[in-house]
Amino acid sequence: MRGSRERVRACALVIALAVVAIGCGDGSVAGEGQTSAAKSAGAARWRNLAPSTIGRTEVSAARIGHAVYVIGGFAEPDGVTSNVVERYDLERNRWTRAAPLPIAVNHAAAVAYRGSLYVVGGYAAANGLSRETGALQRYDPKTARWTRLRDAPTARGAHVAGVIGARMYVVGGAENGKALDRLEIYDFQTDRWSTGPPMRLPREHLAAAVHDAKLYAIAGRAAGKGNFAVVERYVPARRRWERVPKLRKPRGGIAAVTVAGRIVVVGGEEAAGTIAEVESYHPATRRWRFRRRLPTPRHGLGAIAHKGSIHVLEGGPTPGLSYSRRAEALRIAP
Repeated sequence: MRGSRERVRACALVIALAVVAIGCGDGSVAGEGQTSAAKSAGAARWRNLAPSTIGRTEVSAARIGHAVYVIGGFAEPDGVTSNVVERYDLERNRWTRAAPLPIAVNHAAAVAYRGSLYVVGGYAAANGLSRETGALQRYDPKTARWTRLRDAPTARGAHVAGVIGARMYVVGGAENGKALDRLEIYDFQTDRWSTGPPMRLPREHLAAAVHDAKLYAIAGRAAGKGNFAVVERYVPARRRWERVPKLRKPRGGIAAVTVAGRIVVVGGEEAAGTIAEVESYHPATRRWRFRRRLPTPRHGLGAIAHKGSIHVLEGGPTPGLSYSRRAEALRIAP
C-alpha cells in the first residue's frame, strides 16, 4: 500500500511540474490582471460551516433538497479509496453518514435526478488512479438503498456529468492515463446510453455546470500539457459544442456550480500550490470576473449551489494526496 501511495504522490508531482513547464498551453496568461480584479470583487465573505466527518479529496457531490451528499474519493489517513457517503443537512449545519457505496470509487461524477443520487464512473482501485469503471450506481434516500444500473459505455475517471431534462450528460475524464473527449448520454427513463459529438479538446480533472439547458465543460488538464483555461458548452437541441470565453486563470482539479444566474468555478491545483481564485461567468455578457478568494484553497473538492450560495466541501489543501474536512460557503450576488 505504501508503494501505491508513493506512486500517487509522484504522479501528482509530475502533473504539477508539467503545469509549471507548460503553463498556459492554450494561450492564456496565468494570473494576468487577477490581483486588481480580485480586489474589486463583491463584499460578500466566505463563512465556515461544520466540518465533515472524515477528511477526503477527489470527491464528488450533489444536492437533493436540503441535503448534500459527498461521495467516495481518497480518505485520510492512508489515501484509501473510500466508499463513505456523507450527508450534510443545509438547514441544521450537521453531517451524518448515509449507506456506503457498493463500489468504492475516487474521481467519480455525481448528479441528482428526481430525488435520487446517481454516481457514475471513477477509479475503483483500492488506492491510486487505476481500474476505471463505467458503473452507474443509484441511491434512493427514502429507502437508503443503492441499485446498480446499466454501465456507461466508457469506463473512466476524473470526468464530469450534468443533467438536462431527463438525461445525464457525461464527458471528458481519462482512460488508461489518456484524456478523453467522449460525450455519452444516459436516459433516466429508459436506462439506456447513447453517444453524442465529442468535445473539441480532450480533458480530465475538469468541471461541469448546467445553465439554460446547456452543459458547460470547464478547464481541466491533460497529462503532459498542464492546466487549460478553455471552456466549451454543449447544446443538446443542436447536438453541437460551442466555444465560450476562456477562464482568466487556467486550472484543473476543480468544481463548478450554477448559482444566481452565474457559473462559478472554484478550486484547483498548480505547481505553486492550490488555487484560491474564484471566478464567475455571466452568460448574458459572456464575461468572467473574479470573486472573493477561497479561504482554504483546495483541489479535488465538491461544490453545490443552494439559495444563492456556493458550498465548497472537502478536497486537498496541498497538491497531490492531501485531505480536508473543511466546508465553506459564499453568497453570490447577481
